[in-house]
Amino acid sequence: MKKVPYRKASYRVEMDYFLKGSFLRGTVESGCSEVRTHFSVESDAPADAIRHVIRMAKKGCFAENMIQAAVPLRSTIRLNGEALPPGGPAEA
Repeated sequence: MKKVPYRKASYRVEMDYFLKGSFLRGTVESGCSEVRTHFSVESDAPADAIRHVIRMAKKGCFAENMIQAAVPLRSTIRLNGEALPPGGPAEA
């Protein structure tokens, strides 16, 4: 692990997302069109060292990598302790 001294660091995430449609009509849709990350660091370390630390943090971030590359999503439903298969009349 590389030790890079810093006095203060913060990280902010902004997202452009949407939610549209109707729950009652079964037409709900949601998504995200862009995610922006903002790093702010106070340090006497060289800029290249700070860039390297942030680059490695981004490579190791599960959330950032999941956003950049689609991953399979598997869902289960349990009703009163019993498995409930997804689908059914409401999704027709």
